[in-house]
Amino acid sequence: MNRIKARPIAAEEFAPYGELLTPRETPSKMINAGRCERHHALAMVERSGGEAIISIFRSQAVSLPYDCTLLERHPLGSQAFMPLGPDPWLSVVAPDEAGRPGAPIAFLVPAGVGVNLRAGVWHGVLTPLDHPADFLVVDREGAGVNLEEVQIAPVTIEA
Repeated sequence: MNRIKARPIAAEEFAPYGELLTPRETPSKMINAGRCERHHALAMVERSGGEAIISIFRSQAVSLPYDCTLLERHPLGSQAFMPLGPDPWLSVVAPDEAGRPGAPIAFLVPAGVGVNLRAGVWHGVLTPLDHPADFLVVDREGAGVNLEEVQIAPVTIEA
């Protein structure tokens, strides 16, 4: 069984897989008579046909160490996850190797930070840590096969 260590998420290291959804150091502009910071276009919704939709996913929690055995990808659209609660969560991604997932990488994502996974990026299933959690999800709905799932040999993710 493979073992990997979850690492703190950083924009530069996560960039091959997508963008972090978190406010910038400086807002793009002030709106609402100067009362609201707008951190504009943190990520783009990718979609090949279909529509961009907004959903809420409610997920059971896992604890570390956690055995990751399932990866998936959405070839026709990006998928953004924004936690709605106060707890950290885990984002597991993997490079594509000739149409199959390569070695998984695990990122510890702090509360209040989301991710936007690029279209076609292999990733683990939604994984809140220690407490069930709700996530706002923006992804694609429409014709075509937009979900590929692959069972993998267990990879144990540790803190």
